[in-house]
Amino acid sequence: MADFDLIVIGAGPGGYVCAIHAAQLGLKVACVEGRETLGGTCLNVGCIPSKALLNATHQLHEVHENFEKMGLMGGAPTVDWEKMQAYKQDVVNGNTKGIEFLFKKNKVTWLKGWGSIPAAGQVKVGDEIHNAKNIVVATGSVAASLPGIEIDEEVIVTSTGALALGSIPKSVVVIGAGVIGLEMGSVYKRLGAEVTVVEYLDAITPGMDAEIAKNFQKILTKQGFKFTLGAAVQGATRTDKGASVTYKLKKDDSEHTIEADVVLVATGRKPYTDGLGLAELGVEMEQRGQVKIDAHWATNVKGIYAIGDAVVGPMLAHKAEDEGMAVAEVIAGKHGHVNYGVIPGVIYTTPEVASVGQTEEQLKAAGVAYKVGKFPFMGNARAKAVFQAEGFVKLLADKETDRVLGCHIIGPGAGDLIHEICMAMEFGASAQDVALTCHAHPTYSEAVREAALACGDGAIHA
Repeated sequence: MADFDLIVIGAGPGGYVCAIHAAQLGLKVACVEGRETLGGTCLNVGCIPSKALLNATHQLHEVHENFEKMGLMGGAPTVDWEKMQAYKQDVVNGNTKGIEFLFKKNKVTWLKGWGSIPAAGQVKVGDEIHNAKNIVVATGSVAASLPGIEIDEEVIVTSTGALALGSIPKSVVVIGAGVIGLEMGSVYKRLGAEVTVVEYLDAITPGMDAEIAKNFQKILTKQGFKFTLGAAVQGATRTDKGASVTYKLKKDDSEHTIEADVVLVATGRKPYTDGLGLAELGVEMEQRGQVKIDAHWATNVKGIYAIGDAVVGPMLAHKAEDEGMAVAEVIAGKHGHVNYGVIPGVIYTTPEVASVGQTEEQLKAAGVAYKVGKFPFMGNARAKAVFQAEGFVKLLADKETDRVLGCHIIGPGAGDLIHEICMAMEFGASAQDVALTCHAHPTYSEAVREAALACGDGAIHA
């Protein structure tokens, strides 16, 4: 008899969701996690703590920039960095303890330690070997770096170190203009640091709709960000005063050096599968280090599955969660489903940026005839009332059928607004379906409806 029907290796968003859902479906489940707390990178040193710091520093920004406009008078508060860090940790602790409670509630066994797979159907944790009918690899990812850079997580840091600096730096160089770099850059910019972003490509936020990216860069520049684009970083070294970054501009091969108190290396992430024993088992891998899977998340070795950042696809917590739910269904003998065409992406700066579906560039490349409906938040009463009227909603629909193909939002609450379009796309809705749906006034969501109206006869308030 196997000890468990399923052992999940990794208790991040993909792993813990998979474990809980499999238990709900009647399987005997264990989850392996070597950290002291559950929740993986996301809850411990990623999505959740960064949102806490973004929230705290946004409140500080509001005090400085907008309180007086609303008749709220008085001196601005000073920043107690130690207390802000404690608040961040309280948020993290509340979430990780919540996962522990859910494991107990659903009778999921937490196998504490680092796991490996010595043979199909076996998981080794410490000195103990546990038998399992099925194994799911949900080991997540780690920060990627560049040649010539030595991370010390004190001065030259990844997102992990950036969340817990000993003090607020006066200057930060961010290598990489992606989600992590711009979010953490926003935190320290609001705290008074000079922030310079160095990016290899000629635009920020690779893969984003180009019009949104261009506007996003303009807004961040207005907030005080400095951007050096088309720059290949040669190295970063620690100095007596902080750190030094050298880069070469691609346009003319000229070399430059920039000094800063802290350097944040935000050049993406890579799958973490070290020490699992996958190569010895003969598990096939992709060229870029991900575990190779079929349409049911199964590897070529019977009984071993993989999900989340360990496999191909966007490295997003909610994508991992969806796969965790789906693979649990498959293992329980049901049908698991993930619609990879409707996975939203969000950047939690101010303004927020969110997208789902295809970009204009992708539609053009595919030769799809489409139409664009746009509406600026300047025409949205609620956005103007809270000093967040920058940005717009951009809806893309099929020119012939009016079916929604994608949506890109830069503005207040974009990360929540995008889900109306996710739902619309999941059900194959048209832009007119969105336009004919009553939206409460005054809400930010009216901007989405107006963009849908702009796909037809025209927006009302633009």
